[in-house]
Amino acid sequence: MLSIECLHVPIQSVAVLRGVSMTVPDGAMVGLVGRNGAGKTTLMRSVMGHLRPSQGRIVFDGQDLGTLPRHDRARLGIGYMPEDRGLIPELTVEENVLLPVWASRSLNIDARLSLVYRVLPELREMRQQRALLLSGGQQKLVALARALAVGTRLLLLDEPFEGVAPALSRRVAEVIATLKGSSLSVLISQSDLNHARRIVDREDVIERGANVGSPVEVP
Repeated sequence: MLSIECLHVPIQSVAVLRGVSMTVPDGAMVGLVGRNGAGKTTLMRSVMGHLRPSQGRIVFDGQDLGTLPRHDRARLGIGYMPEDRGLIPELTVEENVLLPVWASRSLNIDARLSLVYRVLPELREMRQQRALLLSGGQQKLVALARALAVGTRLLLLDEPFEGVAPALSRRVAEVIATLKGSSLSVLISQSDLNHARRIVDREDVIERGANVGSPVEVP
């Protein structure tokens, strides 16, 4: 589904990714493990088109994403949950969830909302609350819901458990676990995979912007 081939990405002339390669197979859950500053967020932002690689390719379902503007990537069915949540504070929970759905133009709004509220029923009760009134953990759930709303084929979840209370971390893990075995491909980044090790199929480790060893299959 997703193939990253020898990716080099500089930020302000500093080489952040230095030849990273990895794949996310169809329907698989892959863990991307690395310490803070290893390049996990840079990799995901590159897939979404927020950063431009200097070398290498990102191929999604046979299509080179380097030829696409970033707003077209969500239309391919890629959902992105950024580490900092990226919500618009003045919009309601439901408006934040629907933003990428409105942009895609091809998704059925009612069907995608139904999916979100089935997977995350607690959001239905707070759907009219503005995002700025939510706790950090609640905002994580909304960011996850937004990725689910548009991510019909691939989810990129950047540090989904970071800065979240233990109870909400368990809840996020439960939601992600429900996706296992579906047609969705999922890439989860984390400093360690304590919360996600039981649900991922494979772990890829990066350090200082480069692969460390070979991918490890998780039994």
